[in-house]
Amino acid sequence: MAYTPLDEKIVSEFPGNVVRKDLSAQLKSNAPVPTYVLEYLLGQYATSNDETQIAEGIERVKAILENNFVHRNQAELIKSTIREKGSKLLIDRIHVIFNDKNDRYEANFNNLGISEVVIDSATVRANPKLLTTGVWCLPRVSYHGTPEPGTSPWQLESLKPVQHSGFDFDQYKKHREAFSSEEWIDVLMQSIGLNPEFFGHRQKLFQLTRLIPFVERNYNLIELGPKGTGKTHVYSEFSPHGIVISGGDVTVPKLFINNTTGRIGLVGYWDVVAFDEFAGRTKRPQRELVDIMKNYMANKSFSRGNDVQSAEASFAFVGNTAHNVPHMLKHSDLFSELPANYHDSAFIDRFHTYIPGWEVETVRNEMFTQGFGFVVDYLAEGLRHMRNLDYSLRTAHLFDLDKSLSKRDRDGINKTFSGLLKLIYPHEEFTPEQAEELFIFAIEGRKRVKDQLCRIDSTMVQPRFLYLNKTSNQERGVQTLEEAEYPTLYWRDNALQQENLEETPVTLDTVGVAQTALRPVDTPPQEGRVEIRENQTGVTYQGLFADYLRGATMIQLEDAYIRRAYQGRNLLDLLVVVHSVKDPAEEVVFALRSGSDESGGFTQEQEEMFEEIKNQVEPLGIKFIYTYDSGTHDRSIKCNNGWIIDLGIGLDMFQRPAWGQYSLEFSHQKFRKSRRVVLNYTFDANANVNA
Repeated sequence: MAYTPLDEKIVSEFPGNVVRKDLSAQLKSNAPVPTYVLEYLLGQYATSNDETQIAEGIERVKAILENNFVHRNQAELIKSTIREKGSKLLIDRIHVIFNDKNDRYEANFNNLGISEVVIDSATVRANPKLLTTGVWCLPRVSYHGTPEPGTSPWQLESLKPVQHSGFDFDQYKKHREAFSSEEWIDVLMQSIGLNPEFFGHRQKLFQLTRLIPFVERNYNLIELGPKGTGKTHVYSEFSPHGIVISGGDVTVPKLFINNTTGRIGLVGYWDVVAFDEFAGRTKRPQRELVDIMKNYMANKSFSRGNDVQSAEASFAFVGNTAHNVPHMLKHSDLFSELPANYHDSAFIDRFHTYIPGWEVETVRNEMFTQGFGFVVDYLAEGLRHMRNLDYSLRTAHLFDLDKSLSKRDRDGINKTFSGLLKLIYPHEEFTPEQAEELFIFAIEGRKRVKDQLCRIDSTMVQPRFLYLNKTSNQERGVQTLEEAEYPTLYWRDNALQQENLEETPVTLDTVGVAQTALRPVDTPPQEGRVEIRENQTGVTYQGLFADYLRGATMIQLEDAYIRRAYQGRNLLDLLVVVHSVKDPAEEVVFALRSGSDESGGFTQEQEEMFEEIKNQVEPLGIKFIYTYDSGTHDRSIKCNNGWIIDLGIGLDMFQRPAWGQYSLEFSHQKFRKSRRVVLNYTFDANANVNA
């Protein structure tokens, strides 16, 4: 396979700590160990750009797993083998305890089922995780007959961890400096196992938000959305510090503490507890459980009986929705799928952010990466290290939140913001603009929670989700995407907001194309600016351009990137709009000036595409002319009726659609998710337009 420059850089900067992600996917189906152990082995033996070396490394990993892994049902057979042969190299999970009575460390083998095996202090000091969560290892174990009283017949001759047992944060930050912010985001995407080429920037931020519970203590996240978006993947496969449980299997003793035994539950042993299948109106969780969860999510502590316990586990709640966004906004709220006992304002107020699962792409086979990413255990250790850090105040000199926001609102925004900074800028080198982007994203996640909370509980006071940019001294508001797309539904229960919607004149300066549709049909087109948000739907060329093309007999399009088949499809869609507004008795000249991958003119592929388009539209009264200009960098539409439209990124303003035979996204623009686009409309009666 062909390796990208990013792959080359990852391998160069982090040798031994990266792996080609498709290799672990190939071996995972038959591998008896967790993904992070499998990737550690691949990182040791199959990190290369040479296909022969990779093939040899894969075979070596297979041999290690086949010959050394301890299956529980074969434990007695392996013990016998060790006794007969004297010793054997194994793969097993080992946990160490300190026996203070005998002043020694003792190892317990999870699958082999032996315990009290003496392990030397130096090995424990070199691998401190043996004393906490335990470590998967390659130990060589020997048997020495009848031992002395108080000792084990099993002896540990050597031990090699097959997990990362330590992490050098300074080296991690140093090598991070070699990557741009977009490159680093793509590194993290590939580490999750996803191909970044299939995701827009906002989509990538949603994927990274799923990782925040691993870098922030006591972080509470909820994600509700359609099936098949990979909501639990990072919690089940990404880290040895996270656990996934079914939302219906949660009990107070399992999660918090067992009063009978005094044993602490999952929150005391895991960094992240994820609740799968959390949604479902018919579920009936115990009221006691909900009350203890509310207290823990707010105060990091819980109590049963007389003792108060504290823990650091973050919670991630994931579940499916049964209806689309406008249906939920019209008939209920965005938390409507929660069980009745969880559909409680005090419980919902504990969420720091809400990932809108309806915006997250359904994962298809082609969306998995074949590139290099971090061995998940290595990155997991890095994220765990960063739980000790707080980045929320790194930008206090840049932004100030509105005073109407409550402490919980501020905490939610700051913890999300801190988590994203740790993930993307662990070395703390970022521009004010880069920080502001993440700050806005964090505000939106908490606003989604609070706006719905105010709908559920009429006693809640609606705050202003504004912030002051101290550099420009400008106060800026933040909208959720649902608010921009469905403003009347979003504020259906808020009379003041409804009144503001009705009284505010709709202009092109309004953020969100959806609101420009409110302009009366007989209102002439206006000068101004339109910002289309990433993932926004309902955007069409008809809505954006039709009124401005009407009456023009000569139209000039400049777009350097009309080269591929899907870009040709965009061009044809624009020509359909031209046909819809032209006088049937008039001819329109449509002139395209574009670039090419070649320096000497159009490629044969482009020529054939443009000729086919020309033949398609000529009978419709549209004369299509195309020319090549290697210096074309502008992206604009100029019409001889005086209107000029600055296209920003050009006609290619939609994310890659699903190209299935029955794909609505492919057939109709209004179903496609947009990229972030800014369009500027100006009028110049003397505009020079020529073919």
